[in-house]
Amino acid sequence: MADDFPLLLLEWSREIQALSQTGLTFSQTDYDVERYRRLSQLAAAMAAEASTLDHGVLEKIFLAQPGYATPKVDVRGAVIDDGKILLVQERMDERWCMPGGWADVGETPAEMVVREVWEESGFHVRPTKVIAVFDANRGGRPIEFFHAYKIIFACAITGGAARTSNETMALDFFSFDDLPPLSTARTNEAHLAEVRAHVADKNRPAAFD
Repeated sequence: MADDFPLLLLEWSREIQALSQTGLTFSQTDYDVERYRRLSQLAAAMAAEASTLDHGVLEKIFLAQPGYATPKVDVRGAVIDDGKILLVQERMDERWCMPGGWADVGETPAEMVVREVWEESGFHVRPTKVIAVFDANRGGRPIEFFHAYKIIFACAITGGAARTSNETMALDFFSFDDLPPLSTARTNEAHLAEVRAHVADKNRPAAFD
């Protein structure tokens, strides 16, 4: 229990923050606003206790989330060439993942993954199918403090040339049997196992949590 307690605190903090955010959205009295703001303060205190981040900074982050609390969306492009998968090395942690990132407002999911792959690797791609929709918070550790879904697209290269970006420091195609150290919040072994299964079986249906 002791080893798991920080993770439990983060999970409870995330749930309380979501209740606070939704409550503030629909509050109709000053009393309601005061109560839900207090919930946000408690969520920030719990998250700070379980991490190295400052309570005040966390409270500002939590209160900056407007509207009904709903999961964020992360998209990833599974780009295969000659049986190998394209991975990019993130500057943030110097580990490797499929190119992708947070979804932007105003783009379709397919448009988002095309843009992310091009920005991070230099390749133009065409999404061909949805490989999986995963709950990004169920990989053994929380992803930041907000619930998120991860959509993985199979993508075919249509042009472009390999290059790095302000977010990536290297890129390469890797055998599924010889992977580099993974940036597991972005891409983990379970994600890549599902991609590999789709490479082996073109008719495999999309996986989902």
